[in-house]
Amino acid sequence: MNESIAAGESTTMAAVVQEHYGAEPEGVLRTARLPRPGIGPGQVLVRVRASSVDRGTWHLMAGLPYAVRPVSGLRRPKLPNPGRNIAGVVEAVGSDVTGFAPGDEVYGTAVSAFAEYAAARPDRIAPKPTGLTFEEAATVPVSALTALQAVRDRGKVREGQQVLITGAAGGVGTFAVQLAHAFGAQVTAVASTPKLDAVRALGADRVIDYTREDFLAGPRRYDVIIDIAGNRGLRELCRALTPRGRLVITGGETSGRWLGGTDRQLRAQMLSPFTGRHLGTFISSEHADGLHDLNALIDAGALRPVVDRVYALTETAAAVRRLLDGHVTGKLALTLPAE
Repeated sequence: MNESIAAGESTTMAAVVQEHYGAEPEGVLRTARLPRPGIGPGQVLVRVRASSVDRGTWHLMAGLPYAVRPVSGLRRPKLPNPGRNIAGVVEAVGSDVTGFAPGDEVYGTAVSAFAEYAAARPDRIAPKPTGLTFEEAATVPVSALTALQAVRDRGKVREGQQVLITGAAGGVGTFAVQLAHAFGAQVTAVASTPKLDAVRALGADRVIDYTREDFLAGPRRYDVIIDIAGNRGLRELCRALTPRGRLVITGGETSGRWLGGTDRQLRAQMLSPFTGRHLGTFISSEHADGLHDLNALIDAGALRPVVDRVYALTETAAAVRRLLDGHVTGKLALTLPAE
């Protein structure tokens, strides 16, 4: 594949292609050569050096729950591929773009990111942290922005609080543990047996193996629960909160074809006024301001991506398969060759 990329015409690029919806990546994702994307006056063309996969990749690939299809395409995908994260080098800028120039190393989000080139909006990219490789940087945008908004903006985590994080070894979870620790909280992280040491190394003060222990049992109460795993009942989670505690739901079961975990999130918001606690969820936003905040934390040594494995672009389906199998600690990156 590398030889065919190098030999390809300058007007084309290697890219992952998805022509229909499907839950199994091997039957949906393939690589091909496509025309390079053009850019308008307010866009930036990025030569993608790395990307990454996350749970959102699967949702866009499968078109599930059906609630996503008004955006992603009713009968078939609107976009060539479900990639969102990018890290790379600016190739060209539109006439209205300021603040970026060809040669700048950047990271952020863009549509159809599983490709050698992607057209990005200037308000969704930022300078790449100098201490990270392209592969490391590409794992940050979607997952770390979600974690930042969950921990800082919705959870309002502050020094001295007791914070419980479920799904702590996943893509969002590994960032959430570090952020809560950086904000001075006492962090209890929930993960499976093989992942406990990795989570502890990220700053968790206490780890619980959910395969051996009920993490909601016992007298301990939490000021904030960041629920990423999404597999426990709302009332159970609510009982584990302090009287004025906050529950932030960032994940949910994906088995429902119509709503997925959305119904659980809606029920949390409806239940919240009757509990005295704040139960809620949010839709993560992708913006450069958040990326700059993450840059400061990364530069200060308070945040670092945990990269489980790096795949070639041609192995995107295998990366999504590993994600679905649940064996990942942290993030999975996709690497693309430099020209």
